[in-house]
Amino acid sequence: MHRVGNILRQWLPLAVTIVGLIGVIYIVAQQGFRMGANDLPVQLAHDGAEARSAGADPASLVGQGTVELSQELGSFIMVFDESGAVVASSARLRGKVPELPPGVLDVARLRGEDRVTWEPEYGVRMATVITRVRGGPGGFVLAGHSLREAEGHIDQAGLLCALGAIALLVGSLAAVVFCEFALPKAPQAA
Repeated sequence: MHRVGNILRQWLPLAVTIVGLIGVIYIVAQQGFRMGANDLPVQLAHDGAEARSAGADPASLVGQGTVELSQELGSFIMVFDESGAVVASSARLRGKVPELPPGVLDVARLRGEDRVTWEPEYGVRMATVITRVRGGPGGFVLAGHSLREAEGHIDQAGLLCALGAIALLVGSLAAVVFCEFALPKAPQAA
C-alpha cells in the first residue's frame, strides 16, 4: 500500500498538468477554428457595406443565386435598410428569408459591427458578421456561412486532444510505476 501512495503522489501532479495543458491546447484550437470562420464573412460584410455606402443596389450585393441554409455550406449576404427590414437576401431557410434574432442590428447600430453565431433553427449554425452602412442610404450588410465544417474541425481537434491526453496519462503512469518498482531505492538516512 505504501508503494501505491508513492505512485499516486508522483503521478497526480503529472496527471493534473497533462490534463491542464491538453485543455489549453483544445481551447486554443477551438477558438482558432471558430474565429477563423469569421474571416470570409468579415470581408464580405465590409466590402458590401462599402459598396452600399457608395450607392450599390442591394440586389447587386447579394447576387443572383440563393443559399439554402439548412443544406448548403455557401456564403450568403443579407442587406437591411436603416429600420432593419430586409431589402435583399441570398439566404433562404426552407425557402423563406430567415429572420434575425431581436437586438442583433441594435448592437451593429451602436458598435458599427456585430459578430454572431446565428442558429436560425436547431442544427443550422452560421458564422455571421453584420456591418453598418456608413453614408449613402444607411442600413446594414450581413454576411455569413455555415459553421458545419469548422465545427467538424473542432470535433476532430477535441478527439485528438482526448486521445493524446489518454496516451500521456497512461504513459506517465507507466513511467512512474516503472520507476517505483524497477529502479533501486535510495538508501534512507539514519
